[in-house]
Amino acid sequence: MDAVLRAAAIYVALLVIFRISGKRTLAQVTTFDFALLLIISEATQQALLGEDFSITVALLVIVTLVALDRLADFLGWRFPRVGTALDGTPVVLIERGRMLEDRMRLHHLDAEQVLQEARSSQGVRSLDEIDYAILERSGVISVILKKP
Repeated sequence: MDAVLRAAAIYVALLVIFRISGKRTLAQVTTFDFALLLIISEATQQALLGEDFSITVALLVIVTLVALDRLADFLGWRFPRVGTALDGTPVVLIERGRMLEDRMRLHHLDAEQVLQEARSSQGVRSLDEIDYAILERSGVISVILKKP
């Protein structure tokens, strides 16, 4: 039972930490971010397993973490407010060609980052071609072009 409680505590802690770190952070994983995730996993493993490194406890921890994740997915689907709290909501960054500076600042984005995403996904050359840009729940920026 101790392993289940440890797993639940670590799950909630990581959920809060990654939620606070922001959507865009999760969408832009660099080599350093990957290395940091490996270090976090090693530190987390110590907290999850304590002194018991048996296969049974490790499997119990894995099953608990996966079950909690599936439960969070289900609760987010069943209760929209829970889904919003866990995953956030899409944020409009550019609306009808006008950049919404306050939202960009809130999510630590600038025009160049939006333009970079628009170039890679839509072949856009300038911000004038964008009708809407939306920061999705996953951290990806969706771009809708102006009609010609």
